[in-house]
Amino acid sequence: MTTLLPPPSKRQRTAIAEKAHEQQNIDTIPSDLGSVRVHFYDHSTGQPSGAPVAIPVADATVKNLELLLNTLQGNDASERIPYRFTFGADGQVVDIVNDIYRALLKPGLRTTEDTISLHYTPQAIFRVRTVSRCSASIPGHGEAILATSFASSSSSRLVTGSGDNNARIFDTDTGTPFQTLKGHTSWVLVASWSPDDTTIATGSMDNTVRLWNPQSGQLLGQPLKGHTKWITSLAWEPYHLRQSSTLQRLASSSKDSTVRIWDSKSQRTDLVLSGHKSSISCVRWGGTGTIYTASHDKTIKLWDSTKGTLISTLTAHAHWVNHLALSTDFVLRTAYHDHTGTIPPSDQEKTAKAKQRFETAATINSTLTERLVTASDDCTIYLWSPPSSPTSNTSIKPIARLLGHQKQVNHVTFSPSGTLIASSSFDNHIKLWNATTGAFLFTLRGHVAPVYMSCFSPDSRLLVSGSKDTTLKVWDTATGKLKEDLPGHRDEVFAVDWSPDGRGVGSGGKDKQVRIWRH
Repeated sequence: MTTLLPPPSKRQRTAIAEKAHEQQNIDTIPSDLGSVRVHFYDHSTGQPSGAPVAIPVADATVKNLELLLNTLQGNDASERIPYRFTFGADGQVVDIVNDIYRALLKPGLRTTEDTISLHYTPQAIFRVRTVSRCSASIPGHGEAILATSFASSSSSRLVTGSGDNNARIFDTDTGTPFQTLKGHTSWVLVASWSPDDTTIATGSMDNTVRLWNPQSGQLLGQPLKGHTKWITSLAWEPYHLRQSSTLQRLASSSKDSTVRIWDSKSQRTDLVLSGHKSSISCVRWGGTGTIYTASHDKTIKLWDSTKGTLISTLTAHAHWVNHLALSTDFVLRTAYHDHTGTIPPSDQEKTAKAKQRFETAATINSTLTERLVTASDDCTIYLWSPPSSPTSNTSIKPIARLLGHQKQVNHVTFSPSGTLIASSSFDNHIKLWNATTGAFLFTLRGHVAPVYMSCFSPDSRLLVSGSKDTTLKVWDTATGKLKEDLPGHRDEVFAVDWSPDGRGVGSGGKDKQVRIWRH
């Protein structure tokens, strides 16, 4: 049962009304600017795509530019590719975030007399097919399944954590249990693959973290002991930040208000991050070396992962912060694995590819920017662009406050393309937001009970959600419409994951069975 907040004071009500009034005064595009000529160029080859096209300035939004470019390329409505547009001149690269007017005309970089050359980059160069059937229902666990996670490289291995004190690895190709990871003495709350798939980490209510060999199912060394309460979240160090190919570091957050950074080789605590006043609900390890923690003390803290020092504290929420996500989560999880399936032969090439994928995903207007989104019991979501160092000039005020949910927000996630945010709430709804501005896009209605979590497909075109109403639902992120209804579970669905190669969805819940969903 949540704590009821007291009604807002008169001063608070006035401030809320003023903020809402400011948000309504959106900067609109003047309607008397006429047209502008746009010429599209492929960013990778530099080749033009057709002749220049005249577009009304009022209609020159990213969505309309995507529609026009897909039409010029002859793509069907069902085959449309999402694009990212950039403008480069005088050594300056400008991302077209919303529309041409705000990006180029209003700042004076170009006028309506000029022909504007836009370079386009496809955001999803492959298409994931909608999962529509349950290909396997695999028994094995003796209690509810609390966590599911696919391997970073393929959809053939899925690890689950359960209330029966065990974690299990399943072979999803054959629909059979592969290994049982025995050792924990209480519920396994979290399970996570390392970015190179060589290790699995599990966190439990027995206050320990354990590392496992995913091939043999054997415990690697001893349990990692140090926390005094149960483990709430795990985060591996990004592959491109590793000091050597054998040194893997892992961050674990706990209800004891601390985060511990472990050296997986020596199995000792490198650093303890203490400063929160209550349980830490979520930890993320960013690609710039910053560790992000969300806590029930209503704050989000940023830490230096090498020194263990506090960088800054973000305060805006009025209740527990339940979850946080980074715009680069997907590329950090998959490291050097991509849709082509080609793995670089050497460690240096693997690190270079992982770094290149991260920088591509995190670069906005020529600067490395890792955005952060946080969800809270105060029914709000905040979008941040946090500083990476104490001396950074970046404002630590949120970019946007995302309002609309009527009950606690349990889970948030960025799309792999970094353009969308999905939030899951106890009000039975999922909401989609623009990840750059925080603008509201769609409410996904269909579940009849609280939605516990959601997960994007690797091409960002689809979203799968798991709910207390026993169903999974697949949504089209372009239209906000229901794509597939997936009944099959006999009880609440607690955990769901879409494999990074896009071939399947794994889910688990109170009915103790793992279900694999495919096209």
